[in-house]
Amino acid sequence: ECTMKKILTFSILSAVAFNLTACKDDFLTTEPTAVVSTAPADVRLNGLYLMTYQTGTGGTTGQTDFGQKHVDICTDMLCSDMALLDATYGHYQSIANLRATQQPNNNYNYIPWRYYYRMIYEANKSIAELASPKNNDERYTLAQFRALRGYAYFYLMQIFTTKYEPTSSTNSIPLYTTADITSKPRVKQSEVYAQIISDLEFAVTNLNGFARSKKGMIDKYVAEGLLAYTYAAMGDNQKVAQLAQDIVNNSGYPLTSREQTVYDATTKKGGGFNDVETKSWMWGVDLITENDFTLDSWWGMMDVYTYSYAWAGDAKAMDDKLYAQIRTNDIRKKQFDGDLLPSNKFFSPDRVIGGQRKVTTDYIYMRVDEFYLLAAEALAKLGQDAQAKTIYKELLKLRYPEATAATDIAYVDALTNAQLQDDIYLNTRIELWGEGKSYLAMKRNQKTVTRGTNHLELKNGTFSYDDVKVKFAIPQNETINNLNL
Repeated sequence: ECTMKKILTFSILSAVAFNLTACKDDFLTTEPTAVVSTAPADVRLNGLYLMTYQTGTGGTTGQTDFGQKHVDICTDMLCSDMALLDATYGHYQSIANLRATQQPNNNYNYIPWRYYYRMIYEANKSIAELASPKNNDERYTLAQFRALRGYAYFYLMQIFTTKYEPTSSTNSIPLYTTADITSKPRVKQSEVYAQIISDLEFAVTNLNGFARSKKGMIDKYVAEGLLAYTYAAMGDNQKVAQLAQDIVNNSGYPLTSREQTVYDATTKKGGGFNDVETKSWMWGVDLITENDFTLDSWWGMMDVYTYSYAWAGDAKAMDDKLYAQIRTNDIRKKQFDGDLLPSNKFFSPDRVIGGQRKVTTDYIYMRVDEFYLLAAEALAKLGQDAQAKTIYKELLKLRYPEATAATDIAYVDALTNAQLQDDIYLNTRIELWGEGKSYLAMKRNQKTVTRGTNHLELKNGTFSYDDVKVKFAIPQNETINNLNL
C-alpha cells in the first residue's frame, strides 16, 4: 500500500507538472477564456464543450476537478446509490459523509459553482455576438451556446437548491444573461427556470436540420432531452411525456442492447459503457490519448481496470440495499462483482486490473434509455398506466435473458399506479447507476433514501430529497465577493 501511495503520488505530481508546463499554444486552443474574445464562434463553442471534461475547469488543481463527470460522481453519492467503500486517499470522502455540503469553504462546493457559471459567462458573450445569425451555421452555433447555458443553469438549480420552489428567491441562485461581471442577487426560481426553458426551446427549434460531426456536440434531441429533464424537475409531466416520447419515437437511437449492458465472462464480450460510438448514446465525449487524462478523470476515480483510485484504495460500489432489489434474472445484477463494484458495467476494454494508464475510454452524458424511463415515469404520473407500461416494458425486456424475458417482465401488467411509479423509479436507479442521473430522479420524485450497510460513511442513514446536506452549499468566496447575494 505504501508503494502504491508513492506511485500514485508520483503520478499526481507528474500530472500537475504537465498542466503547468503545457505548451502555450495548446493552452490557448483549449482554454475558452483565453480565446473567447478573438477566436471564431465555432472555436469558442468547441472551448465550451472541452470545458465539460477538461481538468481544472472548476478553478482548482485538484484531481477531482474534471467537469460534468465529477458532478455525476458527487450526485450519485449524495443520493446514496453510490457507496464509498474505503478512503485510503480520501477523494470524495467528505461528499460521502455529507460534510463538504455543510462547509461553504470546501472546494467540492466551489468546483461545480465555478464550472457552471464560467460556462454561462462564456456562453453569454457569444450569445450576444450571434444575436442576429446571418446563416444556418451561425444559427446552429447560437443554438448550441444557448443549449449549454440552459444545461449549466439546469444543473446549478438541481445541486444548489433543496427542491423546486418557484416563488422562492432564498432557495435559488443569481441569474446572468449578459456577459456582465457585476454581481447579481438571487432571483426567484421561476425566473431561472424560465430562462432554462427559453434557452432549451430555442435550441430545439433552431437545431432542427443540424447534422453534428461528433456526439460531443449538442443536437436537437440532446437539447430536447435536457428540456425534458427541466420540465420533470418542475413537475410538468405532460411536457415531459411529449418530449421524451418524441426522442423515443423519432430520434433514431436504439435502446442499449442486452450485450451492450453487461460483460459476459464466457464470451468475453459486451458491456463497457466506454465507447461513444455505442448506438444508444446520444451525447458523449470521445477521449483520446492527447487529452492526457490519467487519475484526474472519471475513469481514474471509478474503474478498477484503469490505473485508478477505485483500484488502489477508494473503491466505489452500488449501495447493497439497492442491489438487493435487483430481480434474480435481471442481467444488470451481473454488472456488479462480489464487492458490488461496477466491474462488468464500466471498464477499460483490456480488462487488466489497474491497467489503463492513459485514459482513452469515453464519457457518457446521455443515452436514449433515459427517455424510455422518463416517458414511462411521466405517463404513470399522468395516470396513463397502459401507455406507461408499454414503453417501460420495451426497455425492461432487454434487461432479462431473451428466453425468459416475457415471463420475467409479466409482473408489470399487474402493478397498480403507485406500484408502477415505484418500480419505474427503482429501475431508473438500477439502469442509470454511475451515470449521474439518480440524484435528479430522487429530487423530482421527492424521495427519501436509506443507505445500505456497505457504505464507509453514514451506513443505514436516512436522508430526504430536500435535506440541506444533500445539496451543495453556495461557496464561501461567492458570499464574500457577491455583496448582492
